Amino acid sequence: MSTGRYSTLSAVEIAGLVRRGDVTAVDVVTAALAAIEERDDGVRAFTEVWREQALGRAHDVDARLARGDRLPLAGVPIGVKAGEGPGSWQNARLAAAGCVPVGATSVPRTGRGWQTYGHTGRGPTLNPFHAAWSPGGSSAGSAAAVAAGLVPLASGSDGAGSVRIPAAWCGVIGFKPTNGRLPSRDRAGLNSPGVLVRDPADALAYLRAVDGEPEPAGRPAHPLAAVWSADLGHADSDPAVTAVARRAALRLARDRLITLTGSAGPLLVDPADAWTSLRAGACDRTDAHGAAANDRLLRRCFEDADLILTPTTPHPPHGHDGPGDRMSVALTWAFNISGHPALSLPAGFTPQGAPVGLQIVARPHEEGTLLGVARDAARLLPARRPLTASPPPASR
Repeated sequence: MSTGRYSTLSAVEIAGLVRRGDVTAVDVVTAALAAIEERDDGVRAFTEVWREQALGRAHDVDARLARGDRLPLAGVPIGVKAGEGPGSWQNARLAAAGCVPVGATSVPRTGRGWQTYGHTGRGPTLNPFHAAWSPGGSSAGSAAAVAAGLVPLASGSDGAGSVRIPAAWCGVIGFKPTNGRLPSRDRAGLNSPGVLVRDPADALAYLRAVDGEPEPAGRPAHPLAAVWSADLGHADSDPAVTAVARRAALRLARDRLITLTGSAGPLLVDPADAWTSLRAGACDRTDAHGAAANDRLLRRCFEDADLILTPTTPHPPHGHDGPGDRMSVALTWAFNISGHPALSLPAGFTPQGAPVGLQIVARPHEEGTLLGVARDAARLLPARRPLTASPPPASR
């Protein structure tokens, strides 16, 4: 399998080829490792590449298929968010479904702003659309690896937007299930396992693999009622980003996937204090400032609407010097506190060419609706593969 062909395939497509015997898992993993070797210097998505282990696992997948084992994600190469390792709960489930971890993807160094960076020994992780931009974070390398076609699926974790933000800035899909549906990665219950993919069908395949028996993503009863909010009542949203996400929402309405209701989106209490207190263990949800009020506002909103739509981030990708005083998490972290399932879908590009994400939020445990809408919406919204950035000159 050529690296060019490999990089165009979704996880579901790869698994289908491997299960049918059109290619072997070893063929696919060999192509993945070659793609990483050829192109990762242009993005620095990986902190480690597990070549020998990956080829050994691929041989095991081929042997399991020969024995008649059922492997829904047979031979799919995946990136593993650094800090989790292939033995983490979600990555172990993915491996049991036939995935092959090929390496660790970058995360930020500690103490770097709102964690919208990726760090490797070779330098910072680069946004595949432009080397001067951050890929977002903290699942930085996972998003960059998927966008650059190095892997079709990469694991992440989302404690304040750490899957959705890099998905938005790298032009891919980032999915956070309902908090608690999968084992949380922190004591406060804010941090949910999540996934980065290019195809919505791969997000559903991920959920089926890690959750066992999720609700199916059938065709939603379109049009679904949706409310739009540019700022959730508190974010300082950039007009260029808002315009792109709003156009995407209107496109979904024109094609009758959704009906935009006349009501304004929820005007939430800024979740900064609540999130910080909960993360630090200084209080529980019942005492966190604004959390109860936001719960009431969101319940009221979802009485009349099936979905909430917002830009995923309030501003475009920042540079490698950081976001300054801009809050990249301003539109995402409320849903880590409330627990609602949410995803970021590529919405288009600013006049400067920066990718913009459309955040879609559903009621708790309605992942089937959310992923069904994402599948249909992805056919309508503009998509563009990045020209992976050339590696910058070595620093002196």
